[in-house]
Amino acid sequence: MTEKNKRIPYGKQWLGREEIRAVKAVLKSDFLTQGPIVLEFEKALAKTVGAEYAVAVANGTAALHLAAIALNLKSGDEVITTPISFLATSNAVLYTGAVPVFTDIDSETQCLDPKRIESKITKRTRAIFVTDFAGHPADMKTIWKLAQKHGLWVLEDACHALGSFYGKDRVGSCRHADVSIFSFHPVKHITTGEGGAITTNNQKLYKRLCDLRTHGVTRDPEKLIAKKEGPWYYEMQDLGYNYRLTDLQAALGIEQLKKLKGFISRRRQIAGIYRRAFSGMEGIQTPSERKGAKHVYHLFVIRLQGKLASWRKEIFEELQKQGIGVQVHYIPIPAQPYYRKLGYREDACPRAQAYYESAISIPMFPKMTDSEVRFVARTVKKVIQFYSK
Repeated sequence: MTEKNKRIPYGKQWLGREEIRAVKAVLKSDFLTQGPIVLEFEKALAKTVGAEYAVAVANGTAALHLAAIALNLKSGDEVITTPISFLATSNAVLYTGAVPVFTDIDSETQCLDPKRIESKITKRTRAIFVTDFAGHPADMKTIWKLAQKHGLWVLEDACHALGSFYGKDRVGSCRHADVSIFSFHPVKHITTGEGGAITTNNQKLYKRLCDLRTHGVTRDPEKLIAKKEGPWYYEMQDLGYNYRLTDLQAALGIEQLKKLKGFISRRRQIAGIYRRAFSGMEGIQTPSERKGAKHVYHLFVIRLQGKLASWRKEIFEELQKQGIGVQVHYIPIPAQPYYRKLGYREDACPRAQAYYESAISIPMFPKMTDSEVRFVARTVKKVIQFYSK
């Protein structure tokens, strides 16, 4: 394949024979939808991140939604959250009738800035929703201390950061969060096709989440309100949803978890190649990694500096023409038309807006070959240098 006809996406899954064998085994079993393989996957995920419990669900958005309900968010409550995340993070707040309160980001990591949170806390604040942006963990320890001081729930949206650490704390361990959320979309660190999960160390939350993902129904004898009428008996005790994961998907997830360390190692190798390639280049900033943090590079976001930022659209389009699958993660949520209709202002978080106006995500996935990584780096450099003149 020549450089002219290369087409490299910004993200892509990596499946092998092990995943195919695992799915075939489920196809030959008695269960296709939620069954024993889902429980096996949940146990493996909980062990991987160091949490007591994991609840597998249909996707990351479902995980966010169920967690928001389990935290008892309701109409009029306020939730402090980040403007730089996928829409699902704050949408989950809206689903409950609560109000997202967007707070600006840390300019270095693009995660929620802990220093800006306390001034946003009011009598109606009930929770803080934090995103580990691009694979760099947020400062959860500081945020957790602040939340404890004010009696607030903490949700860690770790959809970008499976396998990451901050100090000795594994992302998803819930040492400094009440719940953590994961997504297993094909561009994430592992995939189940579509899929998501919630981890927690709170048994009460865990049991409620298990019920909520299956229509709010329970068969647990200890939880039944009426006397059990027979082996068939069940009760709907909450307004839940059909957010279950299937055994087919869980089989994929189990095999993918076994490869997580290798996937992360490769992502960090690719990041190293990019850093070396762009080192010393004027007008381009590469992602930072705080001391004590382990960046797992769900995304590799370059930021255009100075006059280059004004050429972002042209640079983006030229990279696409050259076969580079670039993206922008993300448009600040308050700038979206739906949120503007709710009264949010797109200029309310100036750091988030400045980040957005300069950001381009370039390809980052473990299946990339060194040749493809070098092609991306070479092409980016060539285009940047053209627009630097």
